[in-house]
Amino acid sequence: MVLVFAFAAVEDARLLPIVAIATLVLYRLSGLSLTFLKSRLRYPGSFLFALAIVLPFASGETEIVRLGTIALYQEGSMAAIVILTRFVCIFTVGLILLGTSSTIALIDALQSLGLPSLIADMMLLFYRYLSEMGDRLQTMQTAMRLRGFQLRRLSPRTLRILASLAGSLLVRSYERSEQVYQAMKLRGYGYASTKRSRRKIRLADAIALGGILIFSVGLAIAEWSM
Repeated sequence: MVLVFAFAAVEDARLLPIVAIATLVLYRLSGLSLTFLKSRLRYPGSFLFALAIVLPFASGETEIVRLGTIALYQEGSMAAIVILTRFVCIFTVGLILLGTSSTIALIDALQSLGLPSLIADMMLLFYRYLSEMGDRLQTMQTAMRLRGFQLRRLSPRTLRILASLAGSLLVRSYERSEQVYQAMKLRGYGYASTKRSRRKIRLADAIALGGILIFSVGLAIAEWSM
C-alpha cells in the first residue's frame, strides 16, 4: 500500500523506469503468472488505453507531428505515458497484494491495525456468502429463462420482472443472514471475546518492509527534488 501511494505521487517521466523496474521485480518475486495479470488487466486497461490514445492529440501546445487538422502534441504524449505507466504499476502492485495473500490474512492484518472486530466479522461473512448469493441469483435467472423470459429491450413489463427479481433476492438474502446470525448466537457469538491466533512477524518480513519503506521514501524525495 505504501508503494501504491508512492507510485501515485510520481509525475516526473524520468522516474517511470524506476517504477516499472520495481514493479517487474516484485511481480517476479510474487510467483504469479503473466496470464493472471493479463486477465485482470484486460477490461480496465482497454478503457485507459483508449484514453492514452486520445490524450496526445487533444492536449498540449508543442506540436511533434501534424497531419492536416490532426496534430500530435508533446505534452499530451508525456501525460499519456505517465498516466498509463502509473496505472499499470499501481494495478500490478494491487494484484500482487491480493493475489499472494488470503482474504483472512488481509482482514487479520487490518484488525491488527485497529479495525473493529465487528467490521472484520462482517467482512468475513460478506466474503463467505457472496458466492452463495451469486449462485442463487444465477439459479433464479435460469428459472426465468426456462419460463420464457428474455432480456431484449427495456419495457414496463421487463422492469417489473427485474424489480421482482431484485426484491426476491434481497428478501432471501435477509432471511439467510438471519439464519446465520441465529446459528452464530447459539454457538456463543457475542458473549465471549475470542482472539484469533496471529502469526509472528519474521525477520525476513521486517527486512522486506523496511526495504519497501526506504524505496518509497526515496521515490517521494526524488519526485519532490526534480
